[in-house]
Amino acid sequence: MGSQLDLALHPDDLTIMARLALAALAGGVIGWNRFRAGKPAGIGTHALVALGAALFVAVPIQLGPAGHEGFTRVVQGVATGIGFLGAGEIFRDPANERRVHGLTSAAALWVTAALGVLAGSGSAALIAAATALTLAIVLVAPHLEHRDRPGPGPGI
Repeated sequence: MGSQLDLALHPDDLTIMARLALAALAGGVIGWNRFRAGKPAGIGTHALVALGAALFVAVPIQLGPAGHEGFTRVVQGVATGIGFLGAGEIFRDPANERRVHGLTSAAALWVTAALGVLAGSGSAALIAAATALTLAIVLVAPHLEHRDRPGPGPGI
C-alpha cells in the first residue's frame, strides 16, 4: 500500500506524550471538582475531553509546517464540537422551569477542551495557570452565589 506504521519512538514523541499527560492531568483536576460536586461529568469525562483536544492539536503540530495551516481550523472544530457535549450537560428543572442545571459543568467541559488545546500546543506554564484559575472559580463561585442568591443553594 505504500505507507507503513512507524513503530520507532522519536524524541518529539516524548514531548507530545508529556503534553498529552499534562492535558489529561489538567482535565482530571477540573473533573475531580465536578465529581466532588456530584455532577455527572467527572474526572474521566474531563480528562478525556482535555486529552482529545490535545490530540487534535498535536496532529497538525506533528505534521510540521504543512499541518500548521490547519491548526486554526482544528481549534475551531474542537471549540464547536465540545459545545455539543456541553449541551448534553444542561437541563431545565422540571419542578421549577426557572432553574437550570449543568451550566457550570458544561462551561467546565468547554474550558477543559481549551486546556487540552493549550497542553497540545506545549504551553505548560499557561496550562498550570489556567487550570489553577478554573479550579479556583469552580471552588469559590458556589460559595459566593449561595450567599448572594435566595433559595435552595448554589446552582453550580
